Amino acid sequence: MSDIRLTQFSHGGGCGCKIAPALLSRMLSAMPPGLVPPELLVGTEHADDAAVYRLNDRQAVVATTDFFTPIVDDPFDFGRIAATNALSDVYAMGGQPILALAIVGMPIDKLPPEVIGRILEGGASVCREAGIPVAGGHSIDVLEPIYGLVGLGVVDPAEVKTNAGARAGDTLILSKPLGIGVLSAGLKKGQLAGADYAEMLRWTTTLNRAGARLAKLPGVHAMTDVTGFGLAGHLLEICRASGLRATLDAARLPFIDAALALAKAGVATGASTRNWASYGESVALPGDAPEWLQKLVTDPQTSGGLLIACDPAAEAEVQAAIRETQGNEGWIVGRLEAGAPGVAVA
Repeated sequence: MSDIRLTQFSHGGGCGCKIAPALLSRMLSAMPPGLVPPELLVGTEHADDAAVYRLNDRQAVVATTDFFTPIVDDPFDFGRIAATNALSDVYAMGGQPILALAIVGMPIDKLPPEVIGRILEGGASVCREAGIPVAGGHSIDVLEPIYGLVGLGVVDPAEVKTNAGARAGDTLILSKPLGIGVLSAGLKKGQLAGADYAEMLRWTTTLNRAGARLAKLPGVHAMTDVTGFGLAGHLLEICRASGLRATLDAARLPFIDAALALAKAGVATGASTRNWASYGESVALPGDAPEWLQKLVTDPQTSGGLLIACDPAAEAEVQAAIRETQGNEGWIVGRLEAGAPGVAVA
């Protein structure tokens, strides 16, 4: 089992295998309008993290699905990362997960049952940490290993946090540092040391459980998680949904040390290039910006942090919620202001 490298089966690992934003938009444009019952509080209109369906005045269901190909070689670690990433969408809407269903696609002729079992075990361990069961799922035989979850949660309809509620003057706070995509590229190239792999694993398996607490704060206006489209891409979604312009402070952006070193050495993912091609015209970088900065603000984050838009007066409450749920405070990375939707890095 130790001789099998899961990443050898992946053409692109983790959230780096997501379809590029521009192509995804073209694909979705062909989808005919569907039913929009009044109970559907959040659907496809603003590229939010999950759907939200109101059951009554005090309860709504949060529903999402997320799965991908291996980002690491260890099967248990792959399962943990994929499950943490999937549950993040529930937390990003302000929800509390209640159960999960497993999504499993495996090349049965290439992976022993013991390896597949370890992937499932890793995912189940994260669900136990979140306090929820894996209550079922579905499996198929495919060419590349795929694992993830359907995540279901609950939230008070009055506390749902979408990406459309941000306000001019809001502070932007990020709950995890950036660079997971670069680290995964370094891992594939054999350039990631043991301690750096441990740091990658630390962040990719940290549940974004702060989201359920942040939903209860009136000063938190919008929220999303940073995943395959990178910080700039997911912030741009907030800007477009809320009708605002964002400025990121380049000097305050948190980068994982090993990822920064690799990016400066020229390591990057193909997904960051696709991301820039999709939305780069809406992102303004300084004229003298180094190439690595572009690569890192578009770097696909697998199981990335929450991006929170809040009233400046709520910053201390937001930081307390992050600190008490994951052990560190978040990073203030920018602000939102009135203006045509777009992102500037200054």
